[in-house]
Amino acid sequence: MSKRFRRKLSGGGDKLPRTCDFSNTALDSTLSPYFSKQISGSSDIVNEGNEKVEESTRGTKEDMNTIELEETSIRSRCVRGNKVPQELSASGGDSQIAGKTIINGPRLSQDFYDQDSITLAKALLGQVVVRLVDGVRISGCIVETESYLGGPDVASHSHNGKRTARTEPMYMKPGTSYVYSIYGMYHCFNISSKGDGSCVLIRSLEPLEGFQKMVAGRNQRRKSSSPLKTHELCNGPSKLCQALYLTKDSCNKLDLTESDTFWLEVGKSVPENLVVISKRIGIESYGEEWANKPLRFYVFNNKYMTSSEPST
Repeated sequence: MSKRFRRKLSGGGDKLPRTCDFSNTALDSTLSPYFSKQISGSSDIVNEGNEKVEESTRGTKEDMNTIELEETSIRSRCVRGNKVPQELSASGGDSQIAGKTIINGPRLSQDFYDQDSITLAKALLGQVVVRLVDGVRISGCIVETESYLGGPDVASHSHNGKRTARTEPMYMKPGTSYVYSIYGMYHCFNISSKGDGSCVLIRSLEPLEGFQKMVAGRNQRRKSSSPLKTHELCNGPSKLCQALYLTKDSCNKLDLTESDTFWLEVGKSVPENLVVISKRIGIESYGEEWANKPLRFYVFNNKYMTSSEPST
């Protein structure tokens, strides 16, 4: 059943993006055990954290229909459970793009986002971020978040009630996207929560759909020439923004309950005993007290979490 495909993707300009090889084996072996079911009889699934010990044979034909079915299968195993997806579009009917029906699941409601940032940060684990780019549905399951508390939080952009054009989304209704630039070339994606100036940073995703599109997005700014692995596509806040084409110009201040190109869908709840709580990453300069606050949340033993930032 295993087929490896290799396809060069145009990343814009005269820079040729690197390629990324995926196979049935490679995709299955990187799925988190908390969001997938091991295929009965498969010897290609290995324990998390171990290397894949058996290399699949190279196929002689690129079968894109098969790849699309594989990604749909992965997504259904990861987030759907017993739920039946609904066929939706902006008009409420089938979304027909390039002759293909895009099947969307139920969106997270306004009530879901209307929670304090700590509660929301934990509740977002297991939910699905969806981005529609050039008619391609890209999605990933949230596996790592951080909470920012607004006024009293010295690491928050809205510390002491600071309100500027940049921080405006943090004061908008819960469920508003806050996408800002860092280092002049990368972006981070946050979701506003209940409470003025409060939000949740989405740190990492487990890729579900649109792998090739993710690779093209990631390769636009990569310096390394090594092919990307599946778990490297979205394992960090700026990486996931590259993979999902999230920029300040295109995705800031969007109502995630209403947008036609960027939203969150109901995923799979993560049991409380599998939610790890720790201090946030990269805010040591704000002082020991707030640097050590337990405001980071992630799925236990998940390989799709942050490795290093910024993405290179």
